Amino acid sequence: MTELLQKVRVIDPVSEIDELFDVLIADGYIREVASHISDIASDTQIRDCQGLVLGPGLVDLYSHSGEPGFEERETLSSFLQAAAAGGFTRVSILPDTSPVIDNPALVAQLQQKRVEGQRGRGVEKSLSPLFPRSPAPLLHIWGAITVDVAGKQMTELADLASAGVVGFTDGKPLENLALVRRVLEYLQPLGKPVAFWPSDRQLTANGVMREGTNALRFGLPPIPASAETTAIAAMLELVATIGTPVHIMRVSTARSVELIASAKAAGLPITASTTWMHLLLDTKAVKSYNTSLHLDPPLGNPRDMVALRAGVRVGVIDAIAIDHTPYSYEEKVQAFAEAPPGAIGLELALPLLWQYLVETEEFTALELWRALSTNPAECLGQKVSAILPHQPAELTLFDPQKPWKVERKSLYTLSQNTPWLGQQLKGHVVQTWC
Repeated sequence: MTELLQKVRVIDPVSEIDELFDVLIADGYIREVASHISDIASDTQIRDCQGLVLGPGLVDLYSHSGEPGFEERETLSSFLQAAAAGGFTRVSILPDTSPVIDNPALVAQLQQKRVEGQRGRGVEKSLSPLFPRSPAPLLHIWGAITVDVAGKQMTELADLASAGVVGFTDGKPLENLALVRRVLEYLQPLGKPVAFWPSDRQLTANGVMREGTNALRFGLPPIPASAETTAIAAMLELVATIGTPVHIMRVSTARSVELIASAKAAGLPITASTTWMHLLLDTKAVKSYNTSLHLDPPLGNPRDMVALRAGVRVGVIDAIAIDHTPYSYEEKVQAFAEAPPGAIGLELALPLLWQYLVETEEFTALELWRALSTNPAECLGQKVSAILPHQPAELTLFDPQKPWKVERKSLYTLSQNTPWLGQQLKGHVVQTWC
């Protein structure tokens, strides 16, 4: 199919472009980008895209898949459908499935599912009655650092690298610093990304909310910021000693942003990410006791949220991760402190971030799109193509004004654990090209 998108707003962080263009797409490639395209074949499908945004496909650094092991929460198929519906053309799943992704056999099994999805199964329902269904996103797989993500014994890292994992992480805190040091030494020659979530679980204890006045007001066990910052400081010392590049996951405090900024200024080979909900909400939101606001790390105090936003804008925090964490209704219907931490987000992140950061003019469209597309790809050691002729069409078409309601029938993901359930949102993905 040949498609002409007329008068679409092209946001391209690679070329630093935010302008109106006509874009001609054919056979999976961008054929022409110009202010006006009139010389087209008779069978070209012409679309009036005024008011719509076209950008590189979004890239999610890390999220949780229910499959294998917890298919009642999320199947791989529903996960990929939700990702496509949210504008993502590449997604990376964490290894804490059941069984854990700590051996090449399971990597091969998941890769086979990926191949099947990319042979045309794609998204089962159209994202819009106006456009054809979108293909399945490219699925990447994180390999576990330790056996059974138990933090005790290293996996066969070289075997997992040969099996094709995108990188290594447990997705859980690794508190044995001697083991972390050995991991950094072993991984150095493999050239694969490695991601750590620095968190001191002794300081976290039984806490469920960021320490501060709101934690006292709401009567919830607190988690001090130092549970994160002391672990980050230790991680940075190891990186400075060994030199292996490291990605720091789930940054959530203002002091963490300062530590990472200083480390980058000193030339340490690190990248960092925060999650989309930590940019939109702070501890005030926990007043509702909605268990979908029980996150780990917890939502920050207002000062933390402001610092995280500034960190993303200036590039201290490289990327926004979704950290999509599905749970069943029964698992989340508990007291706040007893419910498992996490929330879904693949279908919600772009509309809400655009609405509350871009439309308020706190972020430019380029700043947001960069943090959701090109920068996450670079953290994975990948590249995203510019929106230029002869480049592959890996694109997301987004309608920032389209209203929709977050409810069971409007979500592709099987789980509903989000604080926005039942609310009316503005902004929806129209189509993706992979």
